Amino acid sequence: MGDVPSEGRIIRDVLNVAWPSVLESFFVGLAGMVDSIMVGSLGAYAIAAVGLTTQPKFIGLALFLSLNVAVSAIVARRKGENDRESANRVVRMLLLGTVLLSLVIGAVFVAFADPIVRMVGSQPDTHQHAVDYLRIIMGGQVFSTVSLVLNAAQRGAGNTRIAMVTNLISNAVNVLFNYLLIGGKFGFPALGVRGAALATVIGTVCACVLSICSVLHRDGFIYLRAVKGWLADRMSVRSLFSVGSSAFIEQICLRVGFLLFSMTVANLGTTEFASHQIGMNMMHMSFTFGDGLSVASVTLIGQSLGRKRPDMAKIYGSVAQKIGLICAFVVAAVYFVFGKGFFQLFTDEPVILDYGVVIMRILSIMLFFQIEQVVQFGCLRGAGDTRFTAMVSLISVTCIRPGISWLLCYPLSLGLIGAWLGTFCDQLVRFAMSFVRFKKGRWTQLKL
Repeated sequence: MGDVPSEGRIIRDVLNVAWPSVLESFFVGLAGMVDSIMVGSLGAYAIAAVGLTTQPKFIGLALFLSLNVAVSAIVARRKGENDRESANRVVRMLLLGTVLLSLVIGAVFVAFADPIVRMVGSQPDTHQHAVDYLRIIMGGQVFSTVSLVLNAAQRGAGNTRIAMVTNLISNAVNVLFNYLLIGGKFGFPALGVRGAALATVIGTVCACVLSICSVLHRDGFIYLRAVKGWLADRMSVRSLFSVGSSAFIEQICLRVGFLLFSMTVANLGTTEFASHQIGMNMMHMSFTFGDGLSVASVTLIGQSLGRKRPDMAKIYGSVAQKIGLICAFVVAAVYFVFGKGFFQLFTDEPVILDYGVVIMRILSIMLFFQIEQVVQFGCLRGAGDTRFTAMVSLISVTCIRPGISWLLCYPLSLGLIGAWLGTFCDQLVRFAMSFVRFKKGRWTQLKL
């Protein structure tokens, strides 16, 4: 199909696109962990309260996250085809839709925050704090969603450094205002959990401003003033609907599964849920390496298929997976040796630390499958194979994870550790199914 670059060139191509995304994802995860550490200074109830809002928040973001998958895949494909006008029309249309939908969804969550939090399993000592946190976060959602869609477009065009800088600055602002507003420093009010929520919103406002500025440069591939009107061409709309609808179904499957799983753990009690939430923070830190490589896979595979080079798409995907495996070895070693120390950053409660030792041992093995399946999913999404990823999410996340976790937690009386063993089963199934799909290579034949 054409000349194949040298092995060194291919590795450099992957790393050049991947390292800003890996760094961005890592620092976003680190900011989230620091957020939890600062909130944890208030007590286990505060960690649990913030944790209760995670899945409702992501359900509210499900539509936008699915559109982000679609816009990255389509922009990457149009970049490979050198069709700048079509790419910018897609971004303009999605930007307008994002603003309108964000205002509606945000208003619904603010109005119904109380019953939503009660439904996910809040306890008397966490309920009101969780309600306040969810209302503030969802009330400012529009700034977050605008930033998400514009950064997704930039990543699809290969401009991963822009998204990295945007998120690094916004998360630095978030951490700063956490310090000022949670405990009340330098004359700022001590708002506790509400202060953490306000700090997050202030950070997303900064991200929104920076993202908008990034698409107003004339020399960028994504330049919103390059075209007029707010509607994309018919083929792009059809591709957007095809990829976006499957990605939305996948997001719903993910969020329903995670919500059921979260409710299973929440019913174990505040201490167990706080322990679980710390473990999920550490799991998210390992996820960041796979997530960054997944972004690189979407970009490189989409652009390769746009240039009619499915052979290069397969090569880039394989190299990204090998780099992910190296990252997994390093992170697993750190987690296995220093697992308890990481939990001590959040709390000094003996029961939580005891749970932490076991959770980190499980995680140090599980993250091999986690990182690899995240990269493989990125490869498939970059080609537009979101129907398959939606099916896998339905089987594994919606059914297997909550089902096995409930069975191990309650009938088999394993408690919190049972929930983590259920998570392990979910990651293993997702890895196996995506591995087979990638190897067959049919995803390279999809048209966008």
